[in-house]
Amino acid sequence: MWRNQPYGMPFLHPFKSIHLSHLCIIESQHMNQIIIYLTFSGNCQEAMKFYQACLGGVLEFQFLKETPEGEKFPEDYKKLVVNASLKKDHMVLMGTDLRDHQVVNGNNVSILLSSKDKVQLRTQYVNLVKDGIPTHPLETTNKGDLFGGLTDKYGHQWLFHCGN
Repeated sequence: MWRNQPYGMPFLHPFKSIHLSHLCIIESQHMNQIIIYLTFSGNCQEAMKFYQACLGGVLEFQFLKETPEGEKFPEDYKKLVVNASLKKDHMVLMGTDLRDHQVVNGNNVSILLSSKDKVQLRTQYVNLVKDGIPTHPLETTNKGDLFGGLTDKYGHQWLFHCGN
């Protein structure tokens, strides 16, 4: 089910270790939903608490020790996050420490925060950029929209947009 890797973390796919009822998906009658699912290298709990402090919402965790086979793992693995979900309004951000590949932060995916509230968006930008890198300052575009971008302290890229 798992094997040791150079970083001392098991490589597992999170959905092989849980029941799908643990996923916190917002139900919609008319459309599918895309949910951001982030993979971490043992710091999922720390990162998701940071995102909750920045964005608000309800945060839930399921740890490896809470799974049906959790007792089979070494003690230091039992504290790993199988699934974390942060829910606020129509936003869902999920994360895990488990993976079936080595984690490599790339530059081909960004998390887009779109809002109609400029004050809230500015606050979220300021909170998320702490110890991160501002890649595009939050500015008004030539169309009058508010736009910006950053890479957070965990290496994830974020885009911010607020239309008129």
